[in-house]
Amino acid sequence: MKSQPITLVIPGLFALLALAALVAWMGSGHALPLKLRLPGQDRAPGPGDAPAINLAGTFTKSDGVPAQLPGLWPGFRGPRMDGVSDEKAPLARAWNSGGPPVLWSVELGEGYAGAAVRAGRVYVLDYDQRQRDEVLRCLSLADGKEIWRRAYPVKVKRNHGMSRTVPAVSAKYVVSLGPKCHVLCVDAVTGDFKWGIDLVRQYRAKVPPWYAGQCPLIDGDRAILAPGGTALMIAVDCATGKVLWQTPNPDNWPMSHSSILPMTFNGKRMYVYTAVGGVVGVSADDGRVLWKTDQWQIKIATIPTPIPLSGGRIFLTGGYNAGSMMLQLKAQGDSISAMPLFRLTPDQFGSGQQTPILYQDHLYGVIPDGELACIDLNGNTRWTSGNTKRFGLGPYTIADGMIYLMNDTGLMTLVEATPAGYHQLAEARVLIGHDSWAPLALAGGRLIARDLTRMVCLDIRRK
Repeated sequence: MKSQPITLVIPGLFALLALAALVAWMGSGHALPLKLRLPGQDRAPGPGDAPAINLAGTFTKSDGVPAQLPGLWPGFRGPRMDGVSDEKAPLARAWNSGGPPVLWSVELGEGYAGAAVRAGRVYVLDYDQRQRDEVLRCLSLADGKEIWRRAYPVKVKRNHGMSRTVPAVSAKYVVSLGPKCHVLCVDAVTGDFKWGIDLVRQYRAKVPPWYAGQCPLIDGDRAILAPGGTALMIAVDCATGKVLWQTPNPDNWPMSHSSILPMTFNGKRMYVYTAVGGVVGVSADDGRVLWKTDQWQIKIATIPTPIPLSGGRIFLTGGYNAGSMMLQLKAQGDSISAMPLFRLTPDQFGSGQQTPILYQDHLYGVIPDGELACIDLNGNTRWTSGNTKRFGLGPYTIADGMIYLMNDTGLMTLVEATPAGYHQLAEARVLIGHDSWAPLALAGGRLIARDLTRMVCLDIRRK
């Protein structure tokens, strides 16, 4: 028998001695307590492990008073979420050299968060860069004075702005969604805290590349949100914060910058959402997936909201070379399918940041080269504003047959909303900053716009 090398024998002896010592120690009544390892407990820290934040935060009441003024703009894209105003007051079709009068203005933290208006109150989600607080502010529509604010601490770094969503407001509640996916619900009148949800902690949502751009939806007595993590979509009771249903997310589609669209097809109320990975229609009753398709995807950022058309059609558009697509829903017994009807190249029609507006069977939007364009519902171009008139990434809305259109630097243009051709009515500089990208709000003959750091309220009524 050959002798073993000493380098092999010594480690073996140490191993035998260690084993003997362990057996002796366990036999002495000091057995190690064994603990069952449950799935997921040994994972590496992930996005759901962010520190908890007290979303009730701090409340401050100020001396502002709600205005006794008409008008309603209860959230993203207005009363019907279509970008078209129900304004009853006659609006001016021309301005003097100074433009529409500025009724008030307020300084804001960096961002593109637009306003919601109800019962003479203006609601805006702001960011206090000095205190590092996310702030839901309630202002008077009459003079912009603050009525109340509710703030909670969130560390947000500059990333092409910070807050960029529009709150949703009903007669009783206001719901906001912050840049890092914190959801807050408060009393619309008093600002009293109702509930809060951290979508990252509770649903493992992934914060989008340029922070959350999804504007929350209040539908009846429920808030509808799309975490895109462990639940693709959820419905929350506004009164209690109880989650009424949640939609499974087996494809792991993350949250996009797009907002949720309510619509009805074949007698079924549904919520349509363009997630990162595809488009889905979810039952408003119980959160079931009614249909989905991966035929529409944008590689970099999905931002514009779907646009519902008659006959079960849905118009989808985007930037980053996505162009546009018309989707057709078809009922097959109890099931629904979604198939593309046609596609448009970016040169034909697309929109990088804002959602186009459907008005009198035509679509109006700013295409990737910055021109304002009008197309019919078959995708045919009716007109563009031309090479000499470009508007960048600014927002637009339609009221009284006119398009109110901002460019990147605060220049507002008034254009007739007609397929007959581009007809400019007026133009005025209403902001002096840059990145005038926040969605517009129009209520009581007052138009609210903002750039990166300032919000203004303009009187656009006909004198």
